[in-house]
Amino acid sequence: MIKNGPGALSDGELLALLIGSGTNGCTAVDVAKMLIAGADGLSALASRNVHEFGRMKGIGPARAARIAAAFEIGRRAASSGDRKGARMAHPEDVARMYGPLVKDLATEEFRVLLLDGANRVVCGERVSQGILNASLAHPREVFKFAVDHRAAGVILLHNHPSGEAAPSAEDRRITEQLRRAGEDLGIPVLDHVIVAGNGYFSFAKEGLLKP
Repeated sequence: MIKNGPGALSDGELLALLIGSGTNGCTAVDVAKMLIAGADGLSALASRNVHEFGRMKGIGPARAARIAAAFEIGRRAASSGDRKGARMAHPEDVARMYGPLVKDLATEEFRVLLLDGANRVVCGERVSQGILNASLAHPREVFKFAVDHRAAGVILLHNHPSGEAAPSAEDRRITEQLRRAGEDLGIPVLDHVIVAGNGYFSFAKEGLLKP
């Protein structure tokens, strides 16, 4: 690693550095390779949470925490770090800057991006985690953040762990509910972006946010 850089190491060798040492006659690299193979690849492994890591053979709480932290650092770094003040002019901007935060997660996560009058990000807030439904994306929760931060508009964002970006009937219903609530409050929903794998779906781009 020091001599040739991290690019010279295999996935298993990189993960082994986080694991630190082997167990039960297996080296750290052996354990790492078993973890990757058991999850069916590094990308799938990244979607696991700290509790799932802790239940894997050869991984205790401390190792699980290190692995989960490393994947989260990677997600944050890949999402263009300095998002505050960035202008969200197109759905591609949302997918590029925020997609990496949610695209590898094993459960759906619903976020709201709060924008100023020039469509610049004031901040982003996680509203809920779990299967998306009306109770997890209630207007009360979504627009509380918007009112508190005096947002001029909001962009909704969530992921589909299935890898299929097309909106479900529930996605469409929730989006319409939130669009109407934003209209009543004078805080418009500018878009709802669904991230799945390396793709995304934009309600605004498809003309699905019209009254």
